[in-house]
Amino acid sequence: MVVDGKTKVTGIFGYPIEHTLSPLMHNAAFSKLGLNMCYIPFKVSPDDLPAAVTSIRALNLAGVNITVPHKENVIPLLDEVNEEAAFIGAVNTVTNHEGILTGYNTDGRGFMSSLAEETVSVENREVVMIGTGGAARAVSYYLSEKASKLSMFDIDRNKADALVSDLGRIRNNVFVLDSPDEIGRPDVLINATPLGLHADDPLPVNAALISSDMVVCDLIYRKTPLLINALEKGAKTVDGSGMLLWQGVLAFELWTGVKPPVDIMRHELLSRIR
Repeated sequence: MVVDGKTKVTGIFGYPIEHTLSPLMHNAAFSKLGLNMCYIPFKVSPDDLPAAVTSIRALNLAGVNITVPHKENVIPLLDEVNEEAAFIGAVNTVTNHEGILTGYNTDGRGFMSSLAEETVSVENREVVMIGTGGAARAVSYYLSEKASKLSMFDIDRNKADALVSDLGRIRNNVFVLDSPDEIGRPDVLINATPLGLHADDPLPVNAALISSDMVVCDLIYRKTPLLINALEKGAKTVDGSGMLLWQGVLAFELWTGVKPPVDIMRHELLSRIR
């Protein structure tokens, strides 16, 4: 790839940022399509976020992804936020059209695309999600639209109550669980907590509650202890790599107006994960 005076720059704002796999996916896709664009990771501390957002205009960046810990705090710094991202309360993609910065959230749609790719449907099925943080808010927006019932637990009860209250304005099938031991026998179980990032982490739910007739998902993009346990019991599992891929595909489309080579992006991503 040759960078010249016509190269359009995209990137990602995060803190820390060294672990990001997004540059691999996007730069491979730009190259495959022959687009004169590049994707750069930017380490942006919370204190520097306002200046970094201003720099999107000043440097004429085509757009950026937003990751931890900026997804919520970036919203008041943007000119516009689409309805979906406003409801979720988090932005993971920003476009720059002639200096107008618009925020979107592609996490939820990315997760649903990953389920579809694995032939998993939540239509009229009972779903339980453990964790109600930023990613969970994005995912629950779409899950609650399809599921017959969506129950959620978070160790921070106030956070869980707030999400159910927000969803309750547009849905009537969302509930808070008092304990992860109350999950019952859902059709789909989703871990949206950080538990599983480390091999010695405890499971987010009691292993005895996992059965072979469940679909068990984890938003973490590696085979976590939860998924390994579910596989051993014969359950179908879905890790978070598909969500990571498809949220990137959707962001790419927002910046370029064209569909990226998904297989190329997938190859670059999985080559670093597995």
